[in-house]
Amino acid sequence: MILASQSKALELTPFRYGLIAGCLEPTLASSMLEWLEEDAPWKLRVADFYEQHEFSFDDVVLPDMLAKAFSSKALDELRQHMEDRFGVELSTRIDVTAHRLTHGQRIKIHNDFIPGEESHRLLIQLNRGWEDANGGLLCFFNSNDPSDVHRILRPVHNTGVVFEISKASLHAVTPIQSGDRYTLVLSFFPRAKCSQPANMSSSA
Repeated sequence: MILASQSKALELTPFRYGLIAGCLEPTLASSMLEWLEEDAPWKLRVADFYEQHEFSFDDVVLPDMLAKAFSSKALDELRQHMEDRFGVELSTRIDVTAHRLTHGQRIKIHNDFIPGEESHRLLIQLNRGWEDANGGLLCFFNSNDPSDVHRILRPVHNTGVVFEISKASLHAVTPIQSGDRYTLVLSFFPRAKCSQPANMSSSA
């Protein structure tokens, strides 16, 4: 079960976002992390502003315990929560991808904004004993200036972030110094302007 209802009140600037203390039930989070570490079909993707390993949940058969948490019913309940939280109407389309960053990899400042495409996102962090020395910190910015940092978030295991995608949703991930950083990315789309599934070019 995805416990997005655990999210705190939304911050309004520099874009709308909220933090989640516990995204998944603890046993589910542990099982998901173990599966990501041992059995997931990672593929390296290199783009102009990032390099990471990734795959789409559309391309895999999840173990039964994990599949239930990401069933159509569970995702629809999550969509309704996102609609209530942000006061919007969302498409039934929800893209779920997994990202892995390893030593030396990073994600540069970007906003993921494409008019008519993805409008909201939930990030679920799954890691083992992550500390600042590991790198991989999620940074929010007030502008495109790398020194104009709004907030820095450590990817603590089973925490999450929900946010609204816009021209202002500038974010980045600092270089990985050690360890593997795992993130589940759930992408939501506006109800009236949903396009056909595209590639997995979004990152966080």
